[in-house]
Amino acid sequence: MTRNTYFNSPFLLGFEHLDRLLERTAKAAGDGYPPYNIEEAGEGRLRITLAVAGFSPDELNVSIEDNQLVIRGKQIDSGERNFLHRGIAARQFQRAFVLADGIEVSDAKLENGLLSVELTRPRQETSVRRIEIRSAKPGGK
Repeated sequence: MTRNTYFNSPFLLGFEHLDRLLERTAKAAGDGYPPYNIEEAGEGRLRITLAVAGFSPDELNVSIEDNQLVIRGKQIDSGERNFLHRGIAARQFQRAFVLADGIEVSDAKLENGLLSVELTRPRQETSVRRIEIRSAKPGGK
């Protein structure tokens, strides 16, 4: 199988990590559980909402791992109930979102079976830095 390399241009220096991130993201995109939305929640703010009906806050974990927002859910089955029919699966999941540098998680809340994670995006400031050009001295360094 041929591997696509998106950042092999000689003009894109130091972007090898983005190629790895795209590869990881493509592998994770196949799983559709739990369903989620990503929306703009105002200037410089994003909100990720996951449908996690049946999960309590104790059964959910939100963390940042190597510039990834990782959301895990694992329902705890007490074994005290005797099901005659079980159509609602107690399914565990892991959902990961790659975050750009500077994006911060500001809040997470569970309400009506929806887990909302609030993100803030820093304002990008342009920066120009002048590099001094030295002249080579004849006959030396």
